[in-house]
Amino acid sequence: MSIIPAIADAAPVLTQWRRQLHTHPELAFEEHSTAAFIASTLATLGIEVHRGLGGTGVVGTVRGARPGISIGFRADMDALPMNEENDFTHRSQHAGRAHACGHDGHVVALLGLAQYLSQHPPATGTVQLIFQPAEETASGAQRMIDDGLFERFPCDEIYAFHNMPLFAPGTVGIRPGPVLTGYAIWQVDIEGVGGHGAAPHKAADPLQAAARLAIEISAIVGRFVDPMQPAVISACSLHAGTSYNVIPSRAELSGTLRGLSQATQDLLLHRLCEACAALELSSGCKIACRVVHQCPPCVNADGPAKLAQLACADVVGAANVLQDHPALPFTDDFSHLLEQRPGAYLFIGQSGVMCHHATYDFDDALLPIAASIFACIVQRRLNQSAPQ
Repeated sequence: MSIIPAIADAAPVLTQWRRQLHTHPELAFEEHSTAAFIASTLATLGIEVHRGLGGTGVVGTVRGARPGISIGFRADMDALPMNEENDFTHRSQHAGRAHACGHDGHVVALLGLAQYLSQHPPATGTVQLIFQPAEETASGAQRMIDDGLFERFPCDEIYAFHNMPLFAPGTVGIRPGPVLTGYAIWQVDIEGVGGHGAAPHKAADPLQAAARLAIEISAIVGRFVDPMQPAVISACSLHAGTSYNVIPSRAELSGTLRGLSQATQDLLLHRLCEACAALELSSGCKIACRVVHQCPPCVNADGPAKLAQLACADVVGAANVLQDHPALPFTDDFSHLLEQRPGAYLFIGQSGVMCHHATYDFDDALLPIAASIFACIVQRRLNQSAPQ
């Protein structure tokens, strides 16, 4: 492990910052205290600060001595709406909110890069430090884009990382091409005719239609998707009825679908809508299917991915850089940024339970690793030299 010395020296401070943020998690678009801490820290480091992008987003800008390209690094800020079940002193102090995905660590790793760049600015070009709200709702990245992120803070390339308990500590996963699935949240609204449970022939039962649709959905991937293409569609929520003897008049079925290409996602949605149309004819209910929210797959560009592989090898050694790992079935709205600019998304292995578990905690040992990898990307891209 070759942590950049100046970043290794800062590790205790980074750990303190990370645990401070962990204690006070904030949900999507509510990251006011987190944004204030980020902005204050950047300002103390003498870095140009801009607030309010996409609501609570923050951007710090570090300029090199000479003109050149601009590269961006993104960290997500928001926590999850769940309770934490740890008993260490830096556990969440807020019921129903927890940094159970490691975004506190992502923020501080990027602050670690900021601290390093404040003393070792790039020789050329510009570094944009992007702190994004609302990744968990897959809406913060697009909100920042709509707010003029790339017009106000140009980026020729963009990079991000996520901690990954599925990978061994000391390893980093980075490869070109698709690395995370896209997803769509779908909802089916079923309007029937209510009635007495003893006289179903006088009703058009939406609950029966919802149950049949849930079963039909389970066959979509196996019957209509190329078996070599990763895909999943799941019915996850069903709401209907108020009493054991009353056939309801309405039902709502909702879930998600995921695929490694937009074409796969479109196919899943098309087949879901066709199943709804067929069931409408046979059930006597009115059935409407709609997309509540969607996010594209996360796809790494070849050039940035290869550069990131070199930077990761600088820090963890080439033998610990996983270049052929499979794509993962999670989603990150960093994909919206990757649709706008070429870039790369990498995974840094850590021990412990999986993200979103009630006892998850970010491994502070990753902070100097991630900050060093980002610094190596800056040095290789803007200094045109090997890391120092």
